[in-house]
Amino acid sequence: MPPVVVRRNLRETFDDLGARGQIGLIPFLPAGFPDLDTTIACLGALQSAGASAIEIGIPFSDPIADGPVIQEAFTAALARKIKVADVFAAIATARSSLATPILAMVSFSIVFRYGIERFAADARAAGFDGLILPDLPPPEARNVCTQVGAASLDTVLLVAPSTSPQRKREIVQLCSGFVYYLSVSGITGEREQLPPDLAPNVRELKTLSDRPVCVGFGIHTARHVAQLRGIADGAIVGTAYVRRLREHLADSSARRGQAVADYTRELLG
Repeated sequence: MPPVVVRRNLRETFDDLGARGQIGLIPFLPAGFPDLDTTIACLGALQSAGASAIEIGIPFSDPIADGPVIQEAFTAALARKIKVADVFAAIATARSSLATPILAMVSFSIVFRYGIERFAADARAAGFDGLILPDLPPPEARNVCTQVGAASLDTVLLVAPSTSPQRKREIVQLCSGFVYYLSVSGITGEREQLPPDLAPNVRELKTLSDRPVCVGFGIHTARHVAQLRGIADGAIVGTAYVRRLREHLADSSARRGQAVADYTRELLG
């Protein structure tokens, strides 16, 4: 009989990380790139390698802040006719063996067309633990976050360095999972240096709520992750994971999973 897997939610995950004085690592994977078998294989591989949570990007034809590498991955997935229902089915297939929280990064336009309550219910049934909604600003977000929460899903919204103080307070209060802080304004992509204002900006967010703060955009080395320890609760890495997948397009889905697992261990030192 297979072992019983006890799922952990985001609060439990970050409480445990904080108690051990560690920072979480949250890899990003574009669903269906290069295929859904790879997505499923990577989920288990990332958990085994030590990922604290996993972000699954639902392909969208007009991404909000994604750089060219992630845009190309979404375009390739859409060319394969990947639908929301296919992503839900893939997560459901993998979920029984995963304790790690899984979040969907999804444009609100997709959620709106699908139907907010229906999308949240189906996402939860598939095995997602939360939604990252990059294009949902307050005050419109309040009602949406309520509906998402009613489905027992966490909500994660984005804060940029350029976000006004009032808007920051509103966004932070609406986040139930964690606050997603963009290290820089602009689009995703690897950068050599983390900006000097990152630490004070994260500290400011932490005065506004007790929610964990995770940092994304530009992070792609073990040095970056180490620099964030003691500042942020989690490091989100996206573009560099997609590059690893692109380097192994000729390989099997299992080998691609091994590649992202190796990179995860590299980031965690």
